[in-house]
Amino acid sequence: MRILMMADTHVPKRARDLPEQLWAAVEAADVVVHAGDWVEVELLDALEGRAARLIGCYGNNDGAALRARLPEVARAEVGGVRLAVVHETGAAAGREERCAAAFPDTDVLVFGHSHIPWDSTTASGLRLLNPGSPTDRRRQPDCTYLTAVAADGHLTEVRLHRLPRRGA
Repeated sequence: MRILMMADTHVPKRARDLPEQLWAAVEAADVVVHAGDWVEVELLDALEGRAARLIGCYGNNDGAALRARLPEVARAEVGGVRLAVVHETGAAAGREERCAAAFPDTDVLVFGHSHIPWDSTTASGLRLLNPGSPTDRRRQPDCTYLTAVAADGHLTEVRLHRLPRRGA
């Protein structure tokens, strides 16, 4: 199962739409994961129409319309991998310990909020992934998203994709 992970799209506040490269990746993926801060429900509608399967949660910038359709924490099994998706995990310091305690029956936790790509594994084996943001790099050198493959209960081929800067 090919998985595409994104977060903090902030459409249309930070960009009018997702980059074309990302839309192509959405259409190639078996599962699309969005870890919150959609901002407008139109992006949820568009992803539901173009993704084979969509798993998402709401973020702190998402209003009532998105919160009515999305959970605070999404959970799913993908290729035998127990996946959870949440927007915020708190400060980087102590993140592994907090998340391992909060998500004991999870193999992979996808999160957003910071716009900073993150890939770490806790002592208990929980993998933490933040895809960064495909539309708002903030203090990062590039806008980013993640892809991976889930099969037989394992996540492999995790890759951070850097998007070209607008106008470049």
